Amino acid sequence: MTAPHIGSPSGQRGPTDHATRDQIVAAAYDHFSHYGYGKTTVSDLAKAIGFSKAYIYKFFDSKQAIGQAICSQSLYSIIDDVEEAVAGGLSATDKLRRFADRVTMRSVELFSQDRRIYEIAVYSATERWPSSQIYVQRLVDLLAKIILEGRESGEFERKTPLDETCRSIVGAMEPYANPVMLQHKLEDLPRGANEMISLVLRSLAP
Repeated sequence: MTAPHIGSPSGQRGPTDHATRDQIVAAAYDHFSHYGYGKTTVSDLAKAIGFSKAYIYKFFDSKQAIGQAICSQSLYSIIDDVEEAVAGGLSATDKLRRFADRVTMRSVELFSQDRRIYEIAVYSATERWPSSQIYVQRLVDLLAKIILEGRESGEFERKTPLDETCRSIVGAMEPYANPVMLQHKLEDLPRGANEMISLVLRSLAP
């Protein structure tokens, strides 16, 4: 897997488009992949690149900011994939099932294929980094569109406030989407995730 491009400006300094910034992120990606986010320091990155620590701080205000640049790209690629899957749905019911399936599948892929980067996602969720918060909000926005479509088509009930419905569905999905919780639910897949979304769909029936 190649190092990702920068996905979020949070905690970044200087021009957004800068070759040195990309070089720092690429080195950080390699270092995190080998040694883990928690065990890597900005000093380690500086030595790996051949820069001074002070020079790195001209582009990022902390190690977390570098981690966010990497985490954002991974999380936002999941969103792009989920949006594509949902767009192929034939009905709101189909779209909601596709939404849940794709979020779960991509989260498991991240856990299985790149454990060190998954570690960054765990930090992001636990410490509520902006990258994680933006990711969740974009998923909630997409979910709300699906629910509204289902209400307009008569597939879903209309009595429950939209925000309450979305919160409930997000809560039901969290064990299979939140990186902190997912690592403890792998043995329950795919059965648990399938049963969860089937129960959600029954609860949405008019």
